[in-house]
Parts: sequence; structure tokens; C-alpha cells
Amino acid sequence: MSRNLCLTRQCLGLVTRIECCVRPLARENGMWTLLFAAGMTGEQPSTIKSQGPFQGAVVAETMLQAIVESLTQQGYQLADDPQIWCLHMQAHLRQLNGAQERLAL
Repeated sequence: MSRNLCLTRQCLGLVTRIECCVRPLARENGMWTLLFAAGMTGEQPSTIKSQGPFQGAVVAETMLQAIVESLTQQGYQLADDPQIWCLHMQAHLRQLNGAQERLAL
């Protein structure tokens, strides 16, 4: 499974989009996180969330796979669309890494 995914669902003429990615946290301690951006296609994301941290990329990817399976059962479909909200998720990752550094001090 890819570390970057896009899922979409059409309902009543509107397309809901969820972008997912798996990223390492700072400080090279082997911890990884899942990042999600969701909203309507063609707009800015309405929410950005994260889950984790997870010990290692494999654990994070396994969790992502379980989440994707759950979303597909709810009507979402994997899309080949490029990620358009990656900068929003990168900013969220910077916030997570900043919080992690403050805790380490």
C-alpha cells in the first residue's frame, strides 16, 4: 500500500475527499504518524487530523490500511488524483514535531 492515498465519495452531487499520508516524526526516534486532510473537492480542507505516534513505518502503514478498508466500506473509493492538500498536512506535521521537541526539553 502506498504511503500517500486519496479517497473520494460522491453524494448528492458533491464529492468528499480524504487525503492520507504516513510520515516520520522528527528526532529520528523511529516514531511515525498518520496525517489526514478532508473536505470537499475543489476547496480547502475542512479538517486536518493525525493519528499516532506509531513505532515504525510498518505499524503506521498497517493502521492506514485498516482505516482505508473502513472508509471503503462507507462508500469511499481510492482515487488516482494527485494530493492537493499536502502543504496543509506538512504544516500539521511541523506542529506535531514542534510539540514533540517541547516535550523533549
